Amino acid sequence: CAVLDVQAACQDATVTQELLKEGFHRDLLVRVELGAVGEHAGGCTVAARTRLPPGIYVDPYELASLQQHNLTKAVLIPDVIDVEAPEYLATNLLVLLYMEPDPGCSRCFRAALPVHGRYHRPAEESEEALVVLKSPEVLVCCCDNRLSAECWKPAEVEAPCSGKNVGPCQWYSITRKLAYEESILQVPVGLRQHSSLVCVVTLLATVLCSSLILAAVCKYGHFS
Repeated sequence: CAVLDVQAACQDATVTQELLKEGFHRDLLVRVELGAVGEHAGGCTVAARTRLPPGIYVDPYELASLQQHNLTKAVLIPDVIDVEAPEYLATNLLVLLYMEPDPGCSRCFRAALPVHGRYHRPAEESEEALVVLKSPEVLVCCCDNRLSAECWKPAEVEAPCSGKNVGPCQWYSITRKLAYEESILQVPVGLRQHSSLVCVVTLLATVLCSSLILAAVCKYGHFS
């Protein structure tokens, strides 16, 4: 790995995140600009560590497929996720998203990750639930080198430096607080006053479909 001369260079570091697409299924796009330190970061791994609230999750099967095709690289903690659980029964999810150099900027890195909104309880008034996604933490991992303590401090990360078990390597987090930025996911929810109507319609649809299936079985079925 390359040695990073980061004396005061981290003062220029910035991180931005954006939720693309609409509805329940979105793409989380994270961009990191390391300032002057990014010009010498070719031999180091850059990652964004973000904590997803219970209202949003990553599908581990979808992630495995994307990683198999080298479309993204991330580590989920925990790695076992109930994708069917509603928001009020789910827990936070820690994601370490490995980033790739941005071709349009020599000091920039970027990565995208598919995320999905969970089902929420019906609301009293609003037809949308707001899921707040806090700004990620920027991490840099270099092997066999120590970064300047002026800008970087060792960080405990439950993942290898390159996504594979190689070492010895050390993760570092930036000492200076970056500009705080939140993204908000708007998840459509039902209204409580519609609960009775939904139950009645669901019951009628179930009875109708069951009757049609039973009629078809009686008409076309062969009984011995």
